Amino acid sequence: MTDLAQDLLIAVDGGGTGCRAAVGTAADGILGRAKGGRANIGNDPAQTLINVRAAVEGAAASAAIPPEALAHATAYIGLAGMNPARDAARLHTALPYRRIIAEDDRPACVLGALGIGVSGWVLAIGTGTIIAATDGTTCRYVGGWGFHLADQGSGAWLGRAALDRALQCYDGLLAHTDLTRDLLTHFHGDASALTAFSLSAQPGDYAGFAPEVLAAAQAMDPLAVALMQEGAAYYTRGLRALGFVPGDRLCLLGGVGPHYEDFLPSDHLKGRVDSQGSALDGAFMMACRAVAEEVLM
Repeated sequence: MTDLAQDLLIAVDGGGTGCRAAVGTAADGILGRAKGGRANIGNDPAQTLINVRAAVEGAAASAAIPPEALAHATAYIGLAGMNPARDAARLHTALPYRRIIAEDDRPACVLGALGIGVSGWVLAIGTGTIIAATDGTTCRYVGGWGFHLADQGSGAWLGRAALDRALQCYDGLLAHTDLTRDLLTHFHGDASALTAFSLSAQPGDYAGFAPEVLAAAQAMDPLAVALMQEGAAYYTRGLRALGFVPGDRLCLLGGVGPHYEDFLPSDHLKGRVDSQGSALDGAFMMACRAVAEEVLM
Protein backbone atom coordinates (compact mmCIF):
# COMPACT_ATOMS: atom_id res chain seq x y z
CA MET A 1 0.00 0.00 0.00
CA THR A 2 2.94 2.34 0.63
CA ASP A 3 4.00 2.22 -3.02
CA LEU A 4 0.41 2.79 -4.16
CA ALA A 5 0.03 5.74 -1.82
CA GLN A 6 3.16 7.37 -3.19
CA ASP A 7 1.94 6.97 -6.79
CA LEU A 8 -1.71 7.76 -6.16
CA LEU A 9 -3.48 10.20 -8.48
CA ILE A 10 -6.74 12.05 -7.88
CA ALA A 11 -8.87 13.62 -10.59
CA VAL A 12 -11.93 15.80 -10.05
CA ASP A 13 -14.36 17.36 -12.50
CA GLY A 14 -16.82 19.66 -10.79
CA GLY A 15 -19.84 21.43 -12.24
CA GLY A 16 -22.98 23.22 -11.22
CA THR A 17 -25.06 20.06 -10.96
CA GLY A 18 -22.53 17.64 -9.49
CA CYS A 19 -18.92 16.56 -9.28
CA ARG A 20 -17.13 13.40 -10.31
CA ALA A 21 -13.93 12.05 -8.80
CA ALA A 22 -11.49 9.30 -9.73
CA VAL A 23 -8.44 7.77 -8.07
CA GLY A 24 -5.79 5.59 -9.63
CA THR A 25 -2.18 5.47 -10.77
CA ALA A 26 -0.40 6.29 -14.00
CA ALA A 27 0.53 2.62 -14.39
CA ASP A 28 -2.87 1.10 -13.64
CA GLY A 29 -5.21 3.87 -14.76
CA ILE A 30 -8.40 4.72 -12.90
CA LEU A 31 -9.10 2.31 -10.06
CA GLY A 32 -12.19 3.90 -8.52
CA ARG A 33 -14.81 6.51 -9.32
CA ALA A 34 -17.56 8.30 -7.41
CA LYS A 35 -20.05 11.12 -7.83
CA GLY A 36 -20.91 13.93 -5.46
CA GLY A 37 -22.91 17.09 -5.06
CA ARG A 38 -22.66 20.32 -6.99
CA ALA A 39 -19.21 21.88 -7.25
CA ASN A 40 -19.22 25.37 -8.73
CA ILE A 41 -16.67 27.03 -6.50
CA GLY A 42 -17.59 30.50 -7.71
CA ASN A 43 -21.17 30.16 -6.48
CA ASP A 44 -20.76 28.14 -3.28
CA PRO A 45 -17.13 27.59 -2.28
CA ALA A 46 -17.73 26.06 1.14
CA GLN A 47 -20.16 23.39 -0.08
CA THR A 48 -18.04 22.75 -3.17
CA LEU A 49 -15.05 21.79 -1.05
CA ILE A 50 -17.19 19.52 1.13
CA ASN A 51 -18.63 17.80 -1.94
CA VAL A 52 -15.26 17.40 -3.65
CA ARG A 53 -13.66 15.81 -0.61
CA ALA A 54 -16.59 13.44 -0.14
CA ALA A 55 -16.47 12.39 -3.81
CA VAL A 56 -12.73 11.75 -3.67
CA GLU A 57 -13.11 9.66 -0.53
CA GLY A 58 -15.94 7.79 -2.20
CA ALA A 59 -13.75 7.03 -5.21
CA ALA A 60 -10.97 5.80 -2.91
CA ALA A 61 -13.42 3.59 -1.02
CA SER A 62 -14.66 2.05 -4.28
CA ALA A 63 -11.05 1.04 -5.01
CA ALA A 64 -10.44 -0.21 -1.45
CA ILE A 65 -7.87 2.55 -0.89
CA PRO A 66 -7.76 3.81 2.71
CA PRO A 67 -8.47 7.52 3.12
CA GLU A 68 -5.10 8.15 4.78
CA ALA A 69 -3.36 7.20 1.52
CA LEU A 70 -4.87 10.27 -0.15
CA ALA A 71 -2.50 12.49 1.82
CA HIS A 72 0.33 11.31 -0.45
CA ALA A 73 -1.55 11.82 -3.72
CA THR A 74 -1.23 14.29 -6.58
CA ALA A 75 -4.62 15.82 -7.39
CA TYR A 76 -5.80 17.59 -10.52
CA ILE A 77 -8.99 19.46 -9.67
CA GLY A 78 -11.02 21.19 -12.37
CA LEU A 79 -14.03 23.11 -11.10
CA ALA A 80 -16.65 25.33 -12.67
CA GLY A 81 -16.23 28.90 -11.50
CA MET A 82 -12.61 28.33 -10.55
CA ASN A 83 -10.31 31.34 -10.35
CA PRO A 84 -6.91 29.92 -9.34
CA ALA A 85 -5.65 33.26 -8.02
CA ARG A 86 -8.68 33.45 -5.71
CA ASP A 87 -9.37 29.80 -4.95
CA ALA A 88 -6.10 27.82 -5.02
CA ALA A 89 -5.16 28.66 -1.43
CA ARG A 90 -8.66 27.72 -0.31
CA LEU A 91 -8.31 24.28 -1.92
CA HIS A 92 -4.90 23.67 -0.36
CA THR A 93 -6.29 24.51 3.07
CA ALA A 94 -9.40 22.36 2.78
CA LEU A 95 -8.10 19.31 0.89
CA PRO A 96 -5.41 17.11 2.49
CA TYR A 97 -3.47 16.02 -0.60
CA ARG A 98 0.28 16.22 -1.17
CA ARG A 99 0.03 18.25 -4.36
CA ILE A 100 -2.96 20.04 -5.89
CA ILE A 101 -3.19 21.43 -9.42
CA ALA A 102 -6.30 23.62 -9.57
CA GLU A 103 -7.90 24.94 -12.76
CA ASP A 104 -11.34 25.70 -14.10
CA ASP A 105 -13.26 22.87 -15.74
CA ARG A 106 -12.40 23.71 -19.36
CA PRO A 107 -8.95 22.18 -20.05
CA ALA A 108 -9.88 18.74 -18.75
CA CYS A 109 -13.12 18.81 -20.73
CA VAL A 110 -11.34 19.57 -24.01
CA LEU A 111 -8.61 16.99 -23.42
CA GLY A 112 -11.10 14.32 -22.44
CA ALA A 113 -13.29 15.00 -25.47
CA LEU A 114 -10.65 15.13 -28.20
CA GLY A 115 -7.70 13.26 -26.72
CA ILE A 116 -4.04 14.14 -26.32
CA GLY A 117 -2.54 16.21 -29.13
CA VAL A 118 -5.71 16.35 -31.25
CA SER A 119 -6.96 19.62 -32.72
CA GLY A 120 -10.62 20.53 -32.94
CA TRP A 121 -13.52 22.43 -31.44
CA VAL A 122 -15.68 21.55 -28.45
CA LEU A 123 -19.17 22.58 -27.41
CA ALA A 124 -19.63 21.20 -23.91
CA ILE A 125 -23.08 22.19 -22.73
CA GLY A 126 -24.44 21.10 -19.37
CA THR A 127 -25.44 23.28 -16.46
CA GLY A 128 -22.88 25.74 -17.86
CA THR A 129 -21.17 26.16 -21.21
CA ILE A 130 -17.71 25.62 -22.67
CA ILE A 131 -16.93 26.82 -26.20
CA ALA A 132 -13.35 25.86 -26.99
CA ALA A 133 -10.80 25.38 -29.75
CA THR A 134 -7.49 23.57 -29.48
CA ASP A 135 -4.53 22.99 -31.76
CA GLY A 136 -3.68 19.92 -29.72
CA THR A 137 -1.40 21.84 -27.38
CA THR A 138 -3.10 25.02 -26.23
CA CYS A 139 -6.77 25.93 -25.87
CA ARG A 140 -8.74 29.07 -26.66
CA TYR A 141 -12.18 29.89 -25.32
CA VAL A 142 -15.08 32.28 -25.67
CA GLY A 143 -17.86 32.80 -23.17
CA GLY A 144 -17.94 30.80 -19.99
CA TRP A 145 -18.15 33.87 -17.75
CA GLY A 146 -20.62 32.23 -15.39
CA PHE A 147 -24.36 31.97 -15.09
CA HIS A 148 -25.13 35.56 -14.14
CA LEU A 149 -23.50 37.14 -17.19
CA ALA A 150 -23.04 34.32 -19.70
CA ASP A 151 -23.58 30.56 -20.23
CA GLN A 152 -26.12 31.31 -22.95
CA GLY A 153 -27.86 28.19 -24.19
CA SER A 154 -26.79 26.11 -21.18
CA GLY A 155 -29.06 23.98 -19.05
CA ALA A 156 -29.21 26.68 -16.40
CA TRP A 157 -29.90 29.36 -19.01
CA LEU A 158 -32.65 27.28 -20.64
CA GLY A 159 -34.32 26.63 -17.29
CA ARG A 160 -34.20 30.24 -16.18
CA ALA A 161 -35.33 31.57 -19.56
CA ALA A 162 -38.26 29.16 -19.65
CA LEU A 163 -39.35 30.23 -16.17
CA ASP A 164 -39.05 33.86 -17.24
CA ARG A 165 -41.37 33.17 -20.18
CA ALA A 166 -43.76 31.27 -17.92
CA LEU A 167 -44.13 34.34 -15.72
CA GLN A 168 -44.73 36.52 -18.78
CA CYS A 169 -47.45 34.10 -19.85
CA TYR A 170 -48.92 34.24 -16.35
CA ASP A 171 -49.11 38.04 -16.69
CA GLY A 172 -50.75 37.78 -20.11
CA LEU A 173 -47.77 39.28 -21.94
CA LEU A 174 -47.14 36.14 -23.97
CA ALA A 175 -49.36 33.29 -25.13
CA HIS A 176 -49.11 30.12 -23.05
CA THR A 177 -47.61 26.95 -24.49
CA ASP A 178 -47.66 23.43 -23.07
CA LEU A 179 -44.21 24.09 -21.64
CA THR A 180 -45.15 27.24 -19.74
CA ARG A 181 -48.26 25.58 -18.33
CA ASP A 182 -46.22 22.59 -17.17
CA LEU A 183 -43.61 24.83 -15.57
CA LEU A 184 -46.22 26.78 -13.65
CA THR A 185 -47.74 23.50 -12.48
CA HIS A 186 -44.47 22.82 -10.61
CA PHE A 187 -45.34 25.83 -8.49
CA HIS A 188 -49.05 24.97 -8.25
CA GLY A 189 -49.85 27.90 -10.53
CA ASP A 190 -48.52 30.34 -7.92
CA ALA A 191 -46.26 32.99 -9.44
CA SER A 192 -45.19 34.08 -5.97
CA ALA A 193 -43.87 30.58 -5.28
CA LEU A 194 -41.83 30.73 -8.48
CA THR A 195 -40.42 34.08 -7.42
CA ALA A 196 -39.55 32.68 -3.99
CA PHE A 197 -37.71 29.80 -5.67
CA SER A 198 -35.65 32.27 -7.70
CA LEU A 199 -34.38 34.10 -4.61
CA SER A 200 -32.14 31.23 -3.57
CA ALA A 201 -31.88 29.18 -6.77
CA GLN A 202 -28.41 28.14 -7.93
CA PRO A 203 -27.54 27.39 -11.58
CA GLY A 204 -28.04 23.69 -10.93
CA ASP A 205 -31.56 24.37 -9.68
CA TYR A 206 -32.46 26.16 -12.90
CA ALA A 207 -30.80 23.39 -14.91
CA GLY A 208 -33.22 20.98 -13.26
CA PHE A 209 -35.89 22.36 -15.61
CA ALA A 210 -33.75 21.91 -18.74
CA PRO A 211 -34.97 18.35 -19.46
CA GLU A 212 -38.51 19.71 -19.75
CA VAL A 213 -37.35 22.38 -22.18
CA LEU A 214 -35.47 19.80 -24.27
CA ALA A 215 -38.45 17.44 -24.34
CA ALA A 216 -40.76 20.32 -25.27
CA ALA A 217 -38.42 21.33 -28.10
CA GLN A 218 -38.55 17.78 -29.46
CA ALA A 219 -42.35 18.06 -29.35
CA MET A 220 -42.05 21.36 -31.30
CA ASP A 221 -43.33 23.54 -28.49
CA PRO A 222 -42.84 27.02 -30.02
CA LEU A 223 -41.34 28.59 -26.91
CA ALA A 224 -38.88 25.74 -26.35
CA VAL A 225 -37.90 25.74 -30.03
CA ALA A 226 -37.28 29.50 -29.89
CA LEU A 227 -35.00 29.08 -26.86
CA MET A 228 -33.00 26.32 -28.55
CA GLN A 229 -32.68 28.42 -31.69
CA GLU A 230 -31.39 31.33 -29.63
CA GLY A 231 -28.85 29.10 -27.92
CA ALA A 232 -27.74 27.60 -31.25
CA ALA A 233 -27.25 31.07 -32.74
CA TYR A 234 -24.99 31.96 -29.81
CA TYR A 235 -22.91 28.80 -30.25
CA THR A 236 -22.60 29.44 -33.97
CA ARG A 237 -21.21 32.91 -33.23
CA GLY A 238 -18.87 31.46 -30.61
CA LEU A 239 -17.46 28.85 -32.98
CA ARG A 240 -16.98 31.48 -35.68
CA ALA A 241 -15.09 33.70 -33.24
CA LEU A 242 -12.67 30.81 -32.62
CA GLY A 243 -12.03 30.31 -36.33
CA PHE A 244 -14.29 27.32 -36.91
CA VAL A 245 -15.03 26.48 -40.53
CA PRO A 246 -17.83 24.05 -41.45
CA GLY A 247 -16.30 20.61 -41.82
CA ASP A 248 -13.79 21.09 -39.00
CA ARG A 249 -13.67 18.54 -36.19
CA LEU A 250 -16.43 19.34 -33.69
CA CYS A 251 -17.46 17.50 -30.56
CA LEU A 252 -20.81 18.08 -28.85
CA LEU A 253 -21.02 16.82 -25.30
CA GLY A 254 -22.60 17.37 -21.93
CA GLY A 255 -26.15 16.69 -20.87
CA VAL A 256 -27.49 19.37 -23.21
CA GLY A 257 -24.89 19.58 -25.99
CA PRO A 258 -26.08 16.74 -28.26
CA HIS A 259 -29.62 18.16 -28.19
CA TYR A 260 -28.38 21.11 -30.26
CA GLU A 261 -27.71 18.82 -33.20
CA ASP A 262 -31.13 19.65 -34.67
CA PHE A 263 -30.64 23.40 -34.23
CA LEU A 264 -27.07 24.11 -35.35
CA PRO A 265 -26.46 24.73 -39.06
CA SER A 266 -26.25 21.34 -40.77
CA ASP A 267 -22.90 22.12 -42.40
CA HIS A 268 -21.39 22.68 -38.93
CA LEU A 269 -21.93 18.99 -38.18
CA LYS A 270 -20.10 17.57 -41.19
CA GLY A 271 -16.95 17.09 -39.12
CA ARG A 272 -18.71 16.03 -35.94
CA VAL A 273 -16.85 13.42 -33.88
CA ASP A 274 -17.81 11.42 -30.82
CA SER A 275 -16.23 12.30 -27.52
CA GLN A 276 -13.15 10.18 -26.75
CA GLY A 277 -13.83 10.41 -23.04
CA SER A 278 -15.29 12.48 -20.25
CA ALA A 279 -13.97 15.57 -18.52
CA LEU A 280 -13.06 13.26 -15.62
CA ASP A 281 -10.92 11.22 -18.02
CA GLY A 282 -9.29 14.46 -19.11
CA ALA A 283 -8.65 15.44 -15.49
CA PHE A 284 -6.99 12.08 -14.85
CA MET A 285 -4.78 12.57 -17.89
CA MET A 286 -3.84 16.01 -16.52
CA ALA A 287 -2.89 14.41 -13.19
CA CYS A 288 -0.74 11.85 -15.00
CA ARG A 289 0.95 14.63 -16.97
CA ALA A 290 1.63 16.61 -13.80
CA VAL A 291 3.36 13.64 -12.18
CA ALA A 292 5.42 12.94 -15.31
CA GLU A 293 6.57 16.54 -15.45
CA GLU A 294 7.40 16.47 -11.72
CA VAL A 295 9.63 13.41 -12.26
CA LEU A 296 11.52 15.19 -15.04
CA MET A 297 12.20 18.29 -12.93
